[in-house]
Amino acid sequence: MKLLILGATGPTGRHVVDLAVRAGDTVTVLARRPEALRDLADQATVVAGDATSPTDVARAMAGQDVVVSALGRGSSVRADGLFTGAASAVIGAARETGVSRLVWLSSFGVGDTYRSASAVQKAIYSTLLRNVYADKEISEKAIRSSGLDWTLVYPTKLTTAPARGGYLVGERLPMKGNPTISRADVADFLHKAARSPEWIRRDAVITD
Repeated sequence: MKLLILGATGPTGRHVVDLAVRAGDTVTVLARRPEALRDLADQATVVAGDATSPTDVARAMAGQDVVVSALGRGSSVRADGLFTGAASAVIGAARETGVSRLVWLSSFGVGDTYRSASAVQKAIYSTLLRNVYADKEISEKAIRSSGLDWTLVYPTKLTTAPARGGYLVGERLPMKGNPTISRADVADFLHKAARSPEWIRRDAVITD
């Protein structure tokens, strides 16, 4: 499989890269800081560019089978247009290159998933994460109406714990408190979803 990964320098994205390389995929990453991926020189093609640039994304997407976006804002509570910009760039590049499969990392609590969040989660999503979640919601509306073969992935609170492998996945899951899931397990699902048609045009809520 030929796989383009966006957000590869982030902690979740790097897990996806490592899984894809181990699986024998042909891996391309688009990164604003390609120097952060020097150790991948013999394992992946690293393209310098910006995930919000239609030109850069189209250049990296050409010839790919699947695009996996693991873009995130880290500890920042401001989106700064990252998700809306990247979604626009990916949709435009998909039309130009003919690549239709997209696995997109979001966050639980964005869009319709907010309705099934616990009281604790809702308090966090509607205050601290409000700006980031608003940008994500707009980006996902564009993706849903794009005609692409998308999968939108909604993990609960991310941790740096090791992969457990026994996580829960469903289009809707009941929530109590503020559940978590490791970035390694999220990456495992992103990679599996990219290699299977099972989750095409479906939401995937994921938690431990």
